[in-house]
This record gives sequence, structure tokens and C-alpha cells, in this order.
Amino acid sequence: MPDQDLKLIVLARDQGPRVQDAWSELSEFLEQQQGVVVVAAAVTEDLQEDLPEADLVVVLGGDGAILRACRQLAATQRPILGVNLGRLGFLADLSVEQFRNNLPSIRDRQYRIIEHLMFECHHEMASGETEIITGLNEVALSAGASLTMLDVRLEIDGEEVTTFSGDGVIISSPVGSTAHSLSAGGPILRQDLQAFVVTPLNPHTLSNRPLVDRADRRYTLRMDDAPEGVTLVVDGQIRRPFVAGDAIHVVRSELAFQLARIPGHSYYSALRNKLGWSGQVRGQVR
Repeated sequence: MPDQDLKLIVLARDQGPRVQDAWSELSEFLEQQQGVVVVAAAVTEDLQEDLPEADLVVVLGGDGAILRACRQLAATQRPILGVNLGRLGFLADLSVEQFRNNLPSIRDRQYRIIEHLMFECHHEMASGETEIITGLNEVALSAGASLTMLDVRLEIDGEEVTTFSGDGVIISSPVGSTAHSLSAGGPILRQDLQAFVVTPLNPHTLSNRPLVDRADRRYTLRMDDAPEGVTLVVDGQIRRPFVAGDAIHVVRSELAFQLARIPGHSYYSALRNKLGWSGQVRGQVR
């Protein structure tokens, strides 16, 4: 066992009974554990800027809670371990019981830290201002309340690629490929790939298909005409109005999302469990 205590920061900001009951149970459990110290807990407020040093940030909730925590950590990214109290939970894949049962291994630092691609969304406004939003899952340009078909021009590294006519466009990281992009017909990427997926939303032209390209390129979305109600959405949590003359630039962030995985975790087993894949591999010997 390591000589130093395992230092944890716990985030349980969702005020719903499921998260708060889980935090009440786990806080009492953690107080009884030798070699484990909760150095900070954010239950009712956002993270403080001067966070103490910690080995892991334990997030109670679902993937949305992890996305929020990742964004709030900003330049002080720490390894995150998710305890799933939501639904699918591709990032937060441990139940409360599994967290309790695996705590001895976690305390002994028997986990892997996997770095994942993050992005910067540069919203260049017609007014001349630019807002930079850091995210993990996806950038979506959506028809929203406009209820009209959009013509969205895509450029990659300044080269015109195509114009998508439909309900909008999603630019997704590998982590976000199992979120909104997947429901729109996009491909599933391994979470550690260095690539982005461009997925049209309900395209009017059947030849428009999702596009996968390298993460070190600059992706730009423009519209010559943007009806009122068109919305820029980042990670499903940040919304901004988008008007004609605006541009969206998506580039790889210098930051990396750090996800802690316990031994025995398999990405494909997670996909089988979360997506209900029940087919048998041909040729498998019983």
C-alpha cells in the first residue's frame, strides 16, 4: 500500500435525491476508510478556484456531471472517476456499490489514467467579438426554434468542403461520438482516437454523410443566412444565439481530459452493456 493517503475531491452538485442520498451514504463510508482523505467536496456550489492537491476527482451523477466538472476544472485538469447515477454513463460507469468494492484497489493506485481529446470552440461574432468555450463532447449548430432548414458551410483548414442542408451540424470528439452525434447517425470512435466527427443533422441531401478527420485541423462552420432561433450548443449545456456573419471555429485544445479507469474496464464491454449489443461473435468457442 502506498505510504501517502489517497486524496479525493468529491463533486455531488445535483440536488436531486438520487445524488444527495448517494453522497450521504458515501461520505459516511469514506470517513471510515483508512488511507483515504476527502480534501474538498462541492455539494451545493461550483468548484473553487484554489482547489487543494488531490489524486482523483470523484464525480457523482452521470456523464453530464462529468462534462460540467471537466469544464469547471479548466486549466487545472485532474483525473476524474465517475460514479454513475444517471442512465447510460459512458464516462461515469461505476455504480456506488462498485466504487465501494473497488476502493481498496483505488486506494492502492491500481487504476489507469487515460487522456482524451478536448476542443476549443471559437465563436467569432459578426459584432467583432470572439468567445472561446472549452468542451469535451461536441459543438452543435442547430435550427433550434427557427424550425427552418439551414444551409451550413463547412471548411477544414480554410478549404471549402461542402454545404450541409438540414437541421444543423455536429462536430464531435471521440468521447462525444456516443452522444448526440450517435443519435444523428454518426459513427462510434474509440475514445482515445485523435480525430473529430462532422455529422449532419437530418440532411436534405442523401449523399451527405458523417465525415471523420484529424484532430489537428481547424473546422469552421458558417451560414450566409441564419434565421432567428439558430443556436450554438456546446456539450449540450452552453447555448448561444448564432446570426448571419457569425463563424464557429473548432480546434484541438491544449488541455486533455483525464479519465481514471479501474482494472477490468473494457471499452467494448461498456458499449455492449450500454447499447444493448447482444450478438455473439462468430466462431466463438463455448
